[in-house]
Amino acid sequence: MKPKELNELKELSADELNKKAGALNRELLSARIARVNQQLKNPLKLRELRRDIARVKTALKAKGVK
Repeated sequence: MKPKELNELKELSADELNKKAGALNRELLSARIARVNQQLKNPLKLRELRRDIARVKTALKAKGVK
């Protein structure tokens, strides 16, 4: 994520953050499947997705949401 996106992440509501986390989890799952099928062009995408999910979860925790 770019620094601009991180600032926007802090401004999102808890529901929007939960939706974003769900979308990132689905994208991570499809990337893992693509990796198994040897169709993933950029293997670093998995690391980026995991870190983005962690950033969203951190933002949720900062808002006091489980």
